[in-house]
Amino acid sequence: MLETFKNMFRVPELRKRILFTLGIIFIYRIGGHIPTPGIQPDLLAEFFNQSQNTLFGLFDMFVGGAFKKATIFALGIMPYISASIIIQLLGTVFPYFHKLQREGAEGRKKITQFTRYGTIVLAFVQSIGVSVFLQSITTSEGFHVVMPSLLGWKFSVLTAISLTTGTIFIMWLGEQITNRGIGNGISLIIFIGIVAQLPDAIVGEIQQLQAGTRHPFVEVLVLAIILGMTAFIVMMTQATRRIPIQTPKKVVGNKMYAGQNTVLPLRLSMAGVIPIIFASSLMTAPGMIANFFPQSAIMEEFGRMFQPGRPVHSILYAILIVFFTYFYTAIIFNPMDIAENLKRSGGFIPGIRPGKRTAEFLDNVLTRITLPGSIFLAFIAVVPFLLVGALNISFFFGGTSVLIVVGVALDTLQQLESHLQMRNYDGFMKKGRLRGRRS
Repeated sequence: MLETFKNMFRVPELRKRILFTLGIIFIYRIGGHIPTPGIQPDLLAEFFNQSQNTLFGLFDMFVGGAFKKATIFALGIMPYISASIIIQLLGTVFPYFHKLQREGAEGRKKITQFTRYGTIVLAFVQSIGVSVFLQSITTSEGFHVVMPSLLGWKFSVLTAISLTTGTIFIMWLGEQITNRGIGNGISLIIFIGIVAQLPDAIVGEIQQLQAGTRHPFVEVLVLAIILGMTAFIVMMTQATRRIPIQTPKKVVGNKMYAGQNTVLPLRLSMAGVIPIIFASSLMTAPGMIANFFPQSAIMEEFGRMFQPGRPVHSILYAILIVFFTYFYTAIIFNPMDIAENLKRSGGFIPGIRPGKRTAEFLDNVLTRITLPGSIFLAFIAVVPFLLVGALNISFFFGGTSVLIVVGVALDTLQQLESHLQMRNYDGFMKKGRLRGRRS
């Protein structure tokens, strides 16, 4: 493993990409500590320390702790994710967006532009809501967390500009990582936000053990659950259904090339962590809307219904994850395109006629394997909330965070692996090392 890390920095292009990614992450973490103008951080920290609203913790997890500090990055990348959901859903309703999704690189470029515009609009609206929420917060002594001289429309305008600009900057940082760094930039930003809270969580657990407020058995049980969940996620994420592909003999010039037997791997969880990120983004909306009306008993009850661990939240969360798993899988994998490509190259699936029959076969297989994949995602996301209530604990790595961390880490490792294998260096994974030695 140590030799593999050395190999990463022996490739000039890969070394440049890694250092660039680390630099962007460093900038992102700095922005997560710059408070929004007009906020009194000490009073805000006092309020959140006393608050038992688990929605704050769930949303704060995705933005790396920036929401509870009311920094310029308080909205994180969530408006961008919400805009992506809306644009992709429009593709199923409006022919124009559906056409863009099928136009290749040019279509994706236009969709990205629409997503950026949608991000700005959503970030501005959400930042106005956050400003109203912050102005409604008072400490137990009756002090406002917002400076009295800025209360009113001044603070709303200042907050809207600050948070919207912060979200646009984060979106730009994510795109830079995707284009010039390693891994998917948007996913990595969420990944870093989750991992950045790990040291504080470890220190908090140690302090609870030392103070005697956490039983050692419960701590060991929580650790075992996290390790078991991580292993299960890795196993399910890497699971694939291998479709055999045969190519016929070819005659090129005076030479005859023998046919080849290959496979088309279909992952059980082809959509990766995207469905759970989409669903989590939507599930934070009801609670945030309710928090903007702290004096309304109806809105307070509405927000309580969508607290993590409540039946309404768990059922709706699971349904959204299943829906987005099928939805996103249908977007990224088109059986008709695969069937046409196989037909043009002369490849075929044994026992299946090329063309339409092949597309129908692939679609049926994909539909069947996506069901257990979607149920797996829903299980991983919902069950930890139920365990928190059963064990009366609040551990840092819930199923959602573990799935995102593991999924993003595996995706980034695979990209590093491909860069190393292209230059005949041993990679991280066993199969990669074996291939490197054989070559």
